[in-house]
Formats: sequence, C-alpha cells, structure tokens
Amino acid sequence: MATTLPFTRTLITPCGMNCGICHAYLERKGKCPGCNAQCDDPPQYFSICFMRNCTKRTKQYCSFCDEFPCKKLKQIDKRYRKQYGMSMIENLNYIKDHGIRAFLKSEAARWTCQECGGIINVHKHRCSACGAFRP
Repeated sequence: MATTLPFTRTLITPCGMNCGICHAYLERKGKCPGCNAQCDDPPQYFSICFMRNCTKRTKQYCSFCDEFPCKKLKQIDKRYRKQYGMSMIENLNYIKDHGIRAFLKSEAARWTCQECGGIINVHKHRCSACGAFRP
C-alpha cells in the first residue's frame, strides 16, 4: 500500500476522522471506501452515522458549524482521546485554522510508520504493513 493513499481529502470525514488510518479502511482493503466517499452501493454505516448525516452542517467539516463542537462530537472525541490518543476536535480546528492540505501533510507525518513507511492503525496502535507498535 502506498504511504500517500490514506492521506487524501476524500478520506477526511465531516467529524474530523481520517478514514485512512481507521482499522476498517486498512484491514478491509477495498471494502471500506471511507466515510466521505460517494459510492453507488454505500456501506450500511453510512445511513446510521449521526455525524455523516447531520442536517445542521452546511459545509464539508463540522468545524464550520455554528454548534461546533456539538454534544455528539464531544462524546466521540472524548472516547477517541482516551482510547486512541487522537482528537477529532483538534483535527477539525487544525483544518479550520490551516486548511486541508496542511492537515493532510501533518497526518502523513504523524501516521506513517518510521520503520517501513506503512500506515499506523489508529485503533490498534500498530503499523498495518509491518506490525510495529506505536505507543
């Protein structure tokens, strides 16, 4: 897998998750299009995801919403901070302050394995290519 593939605009969700570092994207090779994808046969979770289907969001990312950060985003952010050491709210603030290109560059630096150049799985803290652990 090329190291630049997971660091594209289409894989950054409205809630600030980078689908390119998600276990579903990394482990199901080709079966998960990323939450921001437009596809003919979308996965079931597209229809049940509150963040993806929020009607209050008027722009691509939640950080541009008048209610940012909303209660649902705070809940998921709290869980991700605690379990995975990643903050969607921080991601969204970074996108708002610096733009998506700068965010993608910072994501590539943060989530590319120093051992082999593979991608670190945010949910398992391991490289999806060589298995190296990243605390």
